[in-house]
Amino acid sequence: MIPAGRRTAVEVNSPTEQRNPRTREIDRLPTLDVLRLINDEDRTVADAVGAALPDLARAVDIAVEVLRAGGRVHYAGAGTSGRLAVLDAAELVPTYNVPPNWFLAHPAGGSAALLRAVENVEDDDTAGAAVIERHATDGDFVVGVAASGRTPFVLGALAAARRLGARSALIAGNPAVSQRVDVDVMVVLDTGPEAIAGSTRMKAGTAQKMALTAFSTAVMVRMGRTYSNLMVSLVATNAKLRGRMVRILREATGLGERECATVLAEANGDVKTALVRLLSGVDVQRAAAALAEAGGHVREALATLATGAG
Repeated sequence: MIPAGRRTAVEVNSPTEQRNPRTREIDRLPTLDVLRLINDEDRTVADAVGAALPDLARAVDIAVEVLRAGGRVHYAGAGTSGRLAVLDAAELVPTYNVPPNWFLAHPAGGSAALLRAVENVEDDDTAGAAVIERHATDGDFVVGVAASGRTPFVLGALAAARRLGARSALIAGNPAVSQRVDVDVMVVLDTGPEAIAGSTRMKAGTAQKMALTAFSTAVMVRMGRTYSNLMVSLVATNAKLRGRMVRILREATGLGERECATVLAEANGDVKTALVRLLSGVDVQRAAAALAEAGGHVREALATLATGAG
């Protein structure tokens, strides 16, 4: 485990900092060729994320276990990594109607760092430790996100998680750190040198975005926030989403718009309750009770009702 220490970093070379031999002449090319080079590099990102899926699956399983036990998932990151973590956490509330404290993002430098760089905040491991000590408990899961895998703010947060007894993971773009950081799960996204050396908002950032989106989406699926591949836990915050709710019910049931809209209104806008009501034929009250017994899982509620146990 890396010892805590203010403004220290793991002394390992990150592939993202190296020069990319394929793009050395990028500044001499016409615009279209510049874009083609960048696009060629971007094509490698999905494979890098794919190689990390077994480890990412372990992180998903831990998150599901933690959330079912009443814990929370914390993201800690700096710069691009911190902004991507904030984005991922923020989108889960309207998309899946999760409690706002299920996923908490802690960017180095706070909200001010989301719009502009804040000097030295990523180099302060004590700040990373402090935010986790202030917001996390031993029943939580702390996920650090750092392209280099050596950002002091993130390492400080992970070290604090270990001291608290919380589970932890690191999503990094540097294979060299895999044996140097004491976490429950190490997810390495080896995207190699960037098209522009050290510009980790490029491939490394894209890989982090893909990994975080896949991670949180898989957690939502496992937590019963979907039915099939439909978002049945969304919150209707605007007319577009209200229309989507009816379309989801139509897709899931094969029934007409009027019937789905009527039952959705009977269910006070709760798509899951309306869906169980439409698919099982029971009334809204019984559908809601079956969902509650099933922990919000539509398929489990339907199975219970089908066996007559609901």
